[in-house]
Amino acid sequence: MTMNSTAIATDAVIEQDIVSSNSVYKTNQLNLWYGANHALKNIDLDIKENEVTAIIGPSGCGKSTYIKTLNRMVELVPSVKTSGEILYRGRNIFDKSYGVEELRTRVGMVFQKPNPFPKSIYDNVAYGPRIHGIKNKKILDEIVEKSLRGAAIWDEVKDRLTENAYSISGGQQQRICIARALAIEPDVILMDEPTSALDPISTLKIEELVQELKKDYSIIIVTHNMQQAARISDKTAFFLNGEVVEYDTTDTIFSNPSDKRTEDYISGRFG
Repeated sequence: MTMNSTAIATDAVIEQDIVSSNSVYKTNQLNLWYGANHALKNIDLDIKENEVTAIIGPSGCGKSTYIKTLNRMVELVPSVKTSGEILYRGRNIFDKSYGVEELRTRVGMVFQKPNPFPKSIYDNVAYGPRIHGIKNKKILDEIVEKSLRGAAIWDEVKDRLTENAYSISGGQQQRICIARALAIEPDVILMDEPTSALDPISTLKIEELVQELKKDYSIIIVTHNMQQAARISDKTAFFLNGEVVEYDTTDTIFSNPSDKRTEDYISGRFG
């Protein structure tokens, strides 16, 4: 190889690094089995930071399984085995040297149904910081207020912080759960159908919140709601039978999909 061609090759590598440097997650040939059930098949996804990535597809297609692999929560199922790799910020999360606690500090999770702890609103949000050793009341107060403001619920609960989190509405509970995730200052927020149990007004508030949060966080959201995916996401991945059929900008997926199965699903022909 000549010096000139070496320089060109080096420039190409540098350019590739620059292009991929804003990837928060890269999934390479990920396979997952529940016992004999092959639930995820050769998943390749490159998820960018400070974007909302929607995962769509019919029930049983692997959406929730995939999102739960991203913080290794799926490992709680005894029969699970995986192959391939998931790189978070360039590091394979399946590496034995990567502690699951470290990963989950960086990757927060919000579930389908609001799941506040049976504690006060304040103690729900302060729980994570306390686990990480923060005991100073002034610092905890600041974290709680900042997190509740970040979840767009401070004004609604600032005078109710000592009340049990179950005393507020379902939509408010879900935002408390988002505040609880924000309190540990994550890098990524995973959301598994976070509005499916909520009324339309609460759903709208969560969707507006997601648009604000992506300024500071990378968000990966599983949703059954096609309109929701179209409204709030930058990229969309369509899963079917454990495979990624198509992954592109949301505008492209919904207006000009390249695979007929994507078009059929989005148009309501199945699912």
